[in-house]
Amino acid sequence: MRSKAMSLMGFAKKSGNLVSGVNTCTFAIKKGKVKLVILAEDISAGSEKKMMKEIRKAEIPYIKYSTIDELSHIAGESGRSVFAVLDENFARSILGEIES
Repeated sequence: MRSKAMSLMGFAKKSGNLVSGVNTCTFAIKKGKVKLVILAEDISAGSEKKMMKEIRKAEIPYIKYSTIDELSHIAGESGRSVFAVLDENFARSILGEIES
């Protein structure tokens, strides 16, 4: 159910538990704060390679979901292809909705 996952991402953003952008997400991963990484399906090859290196190193769950435009709209940003969820409960709920 796509709309519920997007709503949860919006709530995570409003509560300060969703960050976006390659550099911001990489920094949060290195600090050990990230519980889930969401990559846009149309992410550039370079950005995906950089993020996958960090995701594998930190052993964080990730999922490819939706498009850059749709995800950016939810976060109130533009042109963002990487999102990191910082709260375990939001991460579990979002992942559950996307996978179902």
